[in-house]
Amino acid sequence: MRRIFGAILALTVFVSCKQDKVLVEDLVQAEPIEKPIVTHFGFNLDEFKVVHDTVRRGDSFGELMLKNKVDYPKITTVSENFKDTFDVRKIQVGKPYVILKSKDTSEVAEVFIYENDRINYTVVDLRDSVVAYKSKRKVKYVEREVAGVIHNNLSQTLDSLGVDYNVTIDLSEIYAWTIDFFRLERGDRFKVIYDERFINDSVYAGRGPIKAALFEHKGKPVYAFPYVTDSLKNILDYFDDEANNLRSTFLRAPIKFGYRLSSRYNLKRRIAYYGYKVRPHKGTDYAAPIGTPIIATADGTVTESTRRGGNGKYVKIRHNGTYSTQYLHMKRQKVKRGEFVRQGDVIGWVGMTGNTGGPHVCYRFWKNGRQVDPLREKLPAAEPIADSIKTGYLTYIEPLKEQLDCIEYIEPATEPEENLVTLNQ
Repeated sequence: MRRIFGAILALTVFVSCKQDKVLVEDLVQAEPIEKPIVTHFGFNLDEFKVVHDTVRRGDSFGELMLKNKVDYPKITTVSENFKDTFDVRKIQVGKPYVILKSKDTSEVAEVFIYENDRINYTVVDLRDSVVAYKSKRKVKYVEREVAGVIHNNLSQTLDSLGVDYNVTIDLSEIYAWTIDFFRLERGDRFKVIYDERFINDSVYAGRGPIKAALFEHKGKPVYAFPYVTDSLKNILDYFDDEANNLRSTFLRAPIKFGYRLSSRYNLKRRIAYYGYKVRPHKGTDYAAPIGTPIIATADGTVTESTRRGGNGKYVKIRHNGTYSTQYLHMKRQKVKRGEFVRQGDVIGWVGMTGNTGGPHVCYRFWKNGRQVDPLREKLPAAEPIADSIKTGYLTYIEPLKEQLDCIEYIEPATEPEENLVTLNQ
């Protein structure tokens, strides 16, 4: 028995040693694993000492370069010769940047990379002759379909579906002339198709423009499809399924978001302070925090940008021979008399100049030289698609409309709130 046990033990040791020997031989003969090259912004980071930082208050491109041992001539070259590519005066606080330094003891900055946003960046190569150029990360586009039923407001509904807040803004701007987001009703529904952008397949980098949308308000469906009507000027508008332009000549309000309709046009208004005498209010007041941007509600030419009496600082715009608008009580104007402004351009900021009890913009609307209530006016719509390109448009939207119609609505998982809250509250 002892001999048998000893033989088994010897055999076990032999086999074990043989296996160990094979493993060692395998390790000796295996090819060495090469370390992967790490590239970022088109550079092999292993060749540099890498510094990641953000622009801080008081930083300038020149000071950052001097701290990293770049000489004056190169800094001057960048500042003077590459203004169109990289304007050193416009670097913004909070923007990230990367400095690639030499690996020797001098640690001189050889490359400066300024991240304009998550996708776009600017490279200033300081090696040898100075070069500056713009580039972008590789982006993957993933189409997303979203549908929802409103039981509180558009913003909260989209947020509950994990949708970028900017999609809410895009939708509200597309439908700004056809749907009053202050009067949404419980049960209103929407569908939207857009692209989400990703860097390295996983890092979210924002949304693309809306490809198609459907909003059902009070049971009435309104489709929206983008289409370029003038390829030379690259003019893009959104149209419905019958080629009608969704844009009106005028916006509904001179402020995009965060406002409250505090006082309407009222020719029979009586105020206690004045002994309840009739003091007509020929404007529409939109209350908003001081500094809120005020926008032009339509294209036009600035005829006045001044300060006068109870109006305070104001801007007046002539849009055509029929319509003019005026924007009162500004903190500051941004435009001057004679300037042409486009619909949506910022023309000033909400303030409290003139006779006012709180920060707001008093919006006045003229039609044929007479002040009228803009909320009661049937404002003219923008031009529909020209007949010459209408057939092409209808062919283009056909598959998009079918795709929208096939998307199913998703009811919220939680119980609806008792009160409907508007988009801007």
